[in-house]
Amino acid sequence: MEEGRAERRRRTEAPSCTQGGARRAGIMTDVHRRFLQLLMTHGVLEERGVRRLQKHCYRVHGRSLIQAFLLQCCFIGFIVVSKVFTAARCPRAQHVGPGMGAFGTAAVEELEDFINNINSVLESLYIEIKKGATEDDGRPVYALVNLATTPVSKMASDFAENELDLFRKALELIIDSETGFASSTNILNLVDQLKGKKMRKKEAEQVLQKFVQNKWLIEKEGEFTLHSRAILEMEQYIRETYPDAVKTCNICHGLLIQGQSCETCGIRMHLPCVAKYFQSAPEPRCPHCNDYWPHEIPEVFNPDKEREAGTSKANKKPSRSRQH
Repeated sequence: MEEGRAERRRRTEAPSCTQGGARRAGIMTDVHRRFLQLLMTHGVLEERGVRRLQKHCYRVHGRSLIQAFLLQCCFIGFIVVSKVFTAARCPRAQHVGPGMGAFGTAAVEELEDFINNINSVLESLYIEIKKGATEDDGRPVYALVNLATTPVSKMASDFAENELDLFRKALELIIDSETGFASSTNILNLVDQLKGKKMRKKEAEQVLQKFVQNKWLIEKEGEFTLHSRAILEMEQYIRETYPDAVKTCNICHGLLIQGQSCETCGIRMHLPCVAKYFQSAPEPRCPHCNDYWPHEIPEVFNPDKEREAGTSKANKKPSRSRQH
C-alpha cells in the first residue's frame, strides 16, 4: 500500500512535458488571422502602421464577439441583454472569460508577443513576419517573408518573365554600385538584353514604376534603390547570388545597400548605425581604424519625437484662406 501511495505521489509531482525548455506552439485567433491577411496585402509596414493594424483587428474582432454574444442573449431573455448593456457602459466591467477583455473583446497582446505568436504558427510553413529598419533613417518596419523560395520566384505571379529579368538587372546594378543606387538610364539601356518578350524603353519605365508601387524599389530623383521590403525578403538571396559584391554593415553586420564608408580602411555602416554609434562621441572616428570620419552624421530616429510632432500637427487648426 505504501508503495502504491509513493507511486501516485511520484506521478503527481512529475513535471509536465510542457514545462522547461520545450517551446509551446502559438494559437492563431481571428485577430491574428485578420492581421496576417491585411499585412500580406500591404507587403511591408512601418511599426506605427503595424500597431494601428493590430488595434484595428482587435476592434473588429471585439465587435464580432459582441454581436455573437448578443444573439445568444436573445434566447436567454431581456434581463440578460440589459445586464450586457449595463456592463458595456460600466468602465469597470469584468472579464467574461479567460483571455477575453471587458464585454467580450480579446485581451490585447504586446506587439512583440503578438508577432512571436504568429511566427510560431508560421514556422512550419517557412514563413515569418520579419522586423527590419529603413536604411535612410532607421524607421522600424515589418514584412511577411517567405523563407522557402527566393523572392524573385515569389514575384513570378505578379510579373512576366521579361519584367522579372528587368528587376534582376536593376538589382545587379544596385548591388554593384558604390552608392546603392542605379540610374533609370543605366537600367533602361539593358532592355535589349532581357529574356522573353521584347520590351520597349517606354514599357520598361512603366514596369519600374510598378516595382515602386509594389514596394520592391524606391525612386529618388531618377535613381532607383531597394525598398526595405526587398531588403528584408531578399537578403539571403542577395548574399548567395552576389557573394563578391555584397556589402555588410560594420556595426549590425546586416546587408548594406546605402550607407557611409571610411575613406581610410573602407568599412561601411548603415546611416542609422552611424547616427547611433557617433551620437555621444565628441569627435567621430572610424570604429575599425580610428581615423577621422569625414561624413555628416545623420540624426537618430526618435519615435517619441515623431509622435509628438504628429500630435501637434493634428491639433493645429488649419488657417482659412481668403477667396479672391
